[in-house]
Amino acid sequence: MEPWQLILQDSIVTLADLKKHLDCDSTALGEVIANFPLRINPYFLKLIQSPGDPIWRQAVPDAAELQDGVCAVDPLAEEELSPVPNLVHKYPDRVLFLVSNQCAMYCRFCTRKRKVGTARMHISKETLAAGCEYLRNHPEVKEVLLSGGDPLLLADEQIGAILENLRAIPSVEIIRIGTRVPSVLPMRITDRLVAILKAHHPLYINTHFNHPLEITKEAATACTKLADAGIPLGCQTVLLQGVNDSAAVLKQLFQALLRIRVKPYYLFQADLTRGTNHFRTTTETGIAIMRSLYGHISGMAVPTFALDAPGGKGKIPLTPQYILKKDKDLVFENYQGEVCTYPEAGEGV
Repeated sequence: MEPWQLILQDSIVTLADLKKHLDCDSTALGEVIANFPLRINPYFLKLIQSPGDPIWRQAVPDAAELQDGVCAVDPLAEEELSPVPNLVHKYPDRVLFLVSNQCAMYCRFCTRKRKVGTARMHISKETLAAGCEYLRNHPEVKEVLLSGGDPLLLADEQIGAILENLRAIPSVEIIRIGTRVPSVLPMRITDRLVAILKAHHPLYINTHFNHPLEITKEAATACTKLADAGIPLGCQTVLLQGVNDSAAVLKQLFQALLRIRVKPYYLFQADLTRGTNHFRTTTETGIAIMRSLYGHISGMAVPTFALDAPGGKGKIPLTPQYILKKDKDLVFENYQGEVCTYPEAGEGV
């Protein structure tokens, strides 16, 4: 076994394991784990500094997961938008292709917590073949996003085979991989894996960091390896109550991401996923945070704040309002609240 596999093998996956390592109230957690799987690998476990801190909240089950009467099981209607198993075709020219049902750490706010890490998410050679056949029959699809679960938890050979099969489809131009491995199990980013990925450009990776504590020396090394291989890196952060719902924390996170060559891409409003209502903030919280970012940190460090609309309706940007009046002149505020004007183009201009 490789070192990363040994680390993963030693993960906390049961209530008994949890009791051995963490001082937490276990009264209702057995039922939570029975409904939503648990995995905390030793690397991520060491990032926890105290009970209830931002790392703890992301990784450790909470009784609130079973007290959610607001959210939906499949809020993004992925099952309805799946023409073949594990492939979601929501946008005209791109698809989501689920190729793994395992993660290195099961995030308690996961949008697919209904099935990731369970038998309810069945992935096989047959489902992978069916997905590729669908793509061959739909040349309008130019971009494929590989996700799951985490695609980078597959064996190197499996990852290579999936990428080769996609590259054999002439209409597939862009491949993206969604992975949290650089954050939660960075030692998985081996030289061999990087060489496999590098052979299939144009290839992009969107990773997932939610708090500055996740940007460790190991995470920086993993991202550096990927960036040095010419793989553009973006980050999709989720706005989470009690984790990162403050401007100070997110400024620190986004600036730190740039230093390890990861572009903050999206800040997502939390999805309406059953079992995650206790993580949700108001949209006003996110909009106010974005207002505090524009002009105060590098534009390269500012993501798009977006909501993935329920029912599979797509991502909607949520932006602060700067326009005060639109007539012959556009009247607006700048990032410091100063009123500015810009003359609109008109006849004879």
